[in-house]
Amino acid sequence: MTRRSFVSGRTLVAAAVIAVAAVAVTIWHATRAFEAAEREVRAAHQIRFVVRPLPPVEDTGFEAINSPANFLQAAKFDGHWFLAGPSGLFEYEPSGALLHAYLVGRDLPGSPLIALTTGVLADSHDSELLIGTASEGILAFNGRTFRQILASDADARAITSIVATPSGHLLIGTKKKGVLLYDGMTIAPLHSTLENRYVTALAGDEADLWMGTLNQGVLHFHAGESDGFGEEQGLPDRQVTALAIAGDKTYVGTPLGVAEFSRGRFSRVLAPGVFATALLPEARQLYVGSEDQGVSTIAFEARRPNPIGEEDSLLGEVDQLFPSDGSVFAIARNGLFRMAPHAFGWQPVLQPNSARLADRNISALASDRTGRLWIGYFDRGLDVLAPDGSHATHVEDQHVFCVNRIFPNAKTGGVDVATANGLVRFDAFGKEQQILTRADGLIADHITDIAVYGDGLALATPAGLTFLDSSGARSMYAFHGLVNNHVYALGALGDQLFAGTLGGISLLDKGSVVVNYTTSNSHLKHNWITAVVRVADEWMVGTYGAGILSLDASGHFHSFDIGSGNFVVNPNAMLATPNFVLAGTLGNGLYLYDLSSERWSVIRQGLPSLNVTALHDSGGFIYVGTDNGLVRIAEPKLHP
Repeated sequence: MTRRSFVSGRTLVAAAVIAVAAVAVTIWHATRAFEAAEREVRAAHQIRFVVRPLPPVEDTGFEAINSPANFLQAAKFDGHWFLAGPSGLFEYEPSGALLHAYLVGRDLPGSPLIALTTGVLADSHDSELLIGTASEGILAFNGRTFRQILASDADARAITSIVATPSGHLLIGTKKKGVLLYDGMTIAPLHSTLENRYVTALAGDEADLWMGTLNQGVLHFHAGESDGFGEEQGLPDRQVTALAIAGDKTYVGTPLGVAEFSRGRFSRVLAPGVFATALLPEARQLYVGSEDQGVSTIAFEARRPNPIGEEDSLLGEVDQLFPSDGSVFAIARNGLFRMAPHAFGWQPVLQPNSARLADRNISALASDRTGRLWIGYFDRGLDVLAPDGSHATHVEDQHVFCVNRIFPNAKTGGVDVATANGLVRFDAFGKEQQILTRADGLIADHITDIAVYGDGLALATPAGLTFLDSSGARSMYAFHGLVNNHVYALGALGDQLFAGTLGGISLLDKGSVVVNYTTSNSHLKHNWITAVVRVADEWMVGTYGAGILSLDASGHFHSFDIGSGNFVVNPNAMLATPNFVLAGTLGNGLYLYDLSSERWSVIRQGLPSLNVTALHDSGGFIYVGTDNGLVRIAEPKLHP
């Protein structure tokens, strides 16, 4: 080789090295620029939050009325079982003995617990039990104390699912903001393609994630982009109820069956027609928990992969399936169950204590003249609680199902119950005596409120008003002058009847409309009227979106500093006592008006939920019904 060719070779090598280095530098700069841009985008969308220890438990004066626990999730942590549900977190020894009960509204924030897992987050050196709540963010429990990760944005606190990743990150599914990522320092959307969606389930990690939605199918996020799958791509239904991953297979549960995906592509439908609520894939079979058919198994290698197994009467709705110590465990609303290897049938492991009440979703409250407390439910009929609280009698049938109002009838001595399926009249002994529907002259089957008027009753319905008196039944609606057919709330005073509707307020005198109030002809702040009570010489009016207003005798509406605002008063969730006016709201707690100081305040501590749905006073106690249980408080202990 000549010296010239040797030099040329070295020059070419050097040039190649320089070129490679230049490319590497360019790639490095591009990568840094991309990462910087990505950080800037995420920073622009970051959500403010605080991490704080839960304050010590204070005695708020509220006493819980024993309602079903209804477990939703389970996890093993520090050798103990932890079961979570709407009522709280329950810690059990392996033997099944209950060690601690951390109740929502008492030990924990007033919000149902809906998700549970374990992990080591980036801002903690220890493994923690991680708990997602319906409206109060994330709770982390180290076995001794709780801390709370609380976003300032209410939509970021409305959590549906959580996944802890090996990197120390927490993926958070929400009802409105899609998937959020908590990395110990920030909370921000994981990716723009996953934003602004109602998340129902999550599986995977921050790099490869499957996200189920309420009505937009399933999304697969990978390599910085998302693939969407709906019914057009083979999904049995656009509503996703469960997700599970095993190797390169993903299983998507829906109300109409389970879809199998292989390497990110739709493969086939398993268990067609099954309402899948929980999934657990194993080596040769898939366990499918359902809403009403227990747990079924599907053999992967079968020619026709249909469910095998019969409904197990022990199991209610199955919410979770997971393996532990060689067995399969199922979380149903009524407890934790175990299927041992090679065993047949499910065996109960842990079950909640018995409860006096049948349900937690309260819709109406009242007392009869014997002192029994009547408790109506959104979709479980009603309970009649004995005066000493020792037991309850449950009533549930095709008419007594969705209860809107319970009205003790002083004239008959019985109780009239307004339901979505008619007016059900009980006698003084609590026995069903009569059922009135459209066939009996009512303007509609759906009854929303009841008031004494004239020598009979006025019934509110979505189609207008029906009057029941000695002459029979007669009805009126918008054609007769009502401001709107859909009547939510009634208040009566002598010959006057106050009808709160979807479109404003109608004031009747001797059965005829004399004036209508709307936002266009008065200082009414919102036309949708949900509740009304008489206070001295005024009406207190609850609205769907403008809080509480007062209407004086001259027909003028007045706002309050705290009591009026951008919040919802729940239908007929208002109560007036000699000392207070109380209003239950949709997610904002209990509003309290002190008649002596003429000031409103807000009560949030001590409630099992900030969605207050019913109020009643009896025997010196104020009973507060929510969508997550019933509590009571001695009236003198009421304070902001």
